[in-house]
Amino acid sequence: MEIDLYQYEKELYEKGFFYIGGVDEVGRGPLIGPVVTACVVLPRNFQLEGLTDSKKLSEKKRNLFYSYIKEHAVACEIGMCSPDEIDVYNIYKATQIAMERAILKVREKINLEHVLIDAMPLSLDIPTTSIIKGDAKSISIAAASVIAKVTRDEMMYTLDKEYPMYGFKNHKGYPTKKHLEAIYKYGLIEGYRKSYKPVKDIIEGVKI
Repeated sequence: MEIDLYQYEKELYEKGFFYIGGVDEVGRGPLIGPVVTACVVLPRNFQLEGLTDSKKLSEKKRNLFYSYIKEHAVACEIGMCSPDEIDVYNIYKATQIAMERAILKVREKINLEHVLIDAMPLSLDIPTTSIIKGDAKSISIAAASVIAKVTRDEMMYTLDKEYPMYGFKNHKGYPTKKHLEAIYKYGLIEGYRKSYKPVKDIIEGVKI
């Protein structure tokens, strides 16, 4: 059965909400770099055939969709939590903080009235709906997933140019076998999450 990506937005429009934000994150699993979130508010008549969870899209399509969403969105903002903040708060809390930062940026520009969030509960002073696998069920969350994914991937491509021996363009910071071997061979560079077990083991001299 085909999922209606507009179902949540339609219900909210019918209840009188106008500015509805979709929020998603990327980068909870990688060993390096920030966790990146996006808050996107789409116009009521927004259409983009094929838009879904960014992980299910090819990189070429994600980049095309990224440009289209940025051009047509009512509001589109990024929120991040740094590796140091992840080490202090833990990744779950850091993701919530990053989401709240993206939402706050949108609220500085428009009167955000309701937020649809991918699986993560947030304590805000506006109504929210947390949707499990929301990036495949809500057009707004799907748009946010694309914005967050492309933004973080670009950061990894930039890092790859500076440190090509780590292979960031391929694994995007996730703990693949080749990534762990590169860390052990070349050491840690700035931006690694020291609270993550593979990184902690290397810091403590545990052989991988």
